[in-house]
Amino acid sequence: MQASIDAVRVAGTPQGPVPVVVLAVEDEDDVVPIFIGFNEATSIARGLEAEDIGRPLTHDLLLDVMEELGSRIDRIVVNEIKERDDGQGGTYIADIHLETPRGKTVIDARPSDSLALAARTNAPIEITDDVFEDGRDDSQKFEQLEDIRNMSGEM
Repeated sequence: MQASIDAVRVAGTPQGPVPVVVLAVEDEDDVVPIFIGFNEATSIARGLEAEDIGRPLTHDLLLDVMEELGSRIDRIVVNEIKERDDGQGGTYIADIHLETPRGKTVIDARPSDSLALAARTNAPIEITDDVFEDGRDDSQKFEQLEDIRNMSGEM
C-alpha cells in the first residue's frame, strides 16, 4: 500500500509528550501512527521542510554518504509490527530498498530513520497490508495534536 507522511505531531501521554509520525495511506480514511523519539521527529520535520541548517544532521550525513557512493533510495517499506512482551503495543520494522553500483540491496532500519531519509528524498513509502490492519487508527485522533514544528524550542 502506498503511504505518505501526513504529519509529525506530539501526543500527550501519562508519561509526558511523545512525538508521533502519522502515515496516511492511499485510498484509506484511517492512518498509521508510529510513536518515535523527539530527535527523529525533528529530523523528519526538517526533511519535509527541506530546511538547510548549514551542517548535516545524522540523516543528512547518511544520505550524503550513500549518494557519494553511488547509491539511491528506491523506496521505504514499513513491513512488520513485532509485539512487545509487556503487551504495550508493538515495535515497527522497516526496510530501506537501495539501488547501488553493485545492484539492489535491502537494509533493515528503524521506521523513524527510514522516514527521515524518505522525507529528504521524496522516496516512495510503502506499508504492508498486515501493518496497516494492525496499526490503523482513526485519523481524527491525530488531527487535533500539535504539529512538532509549532512547538517552541523543540526544533
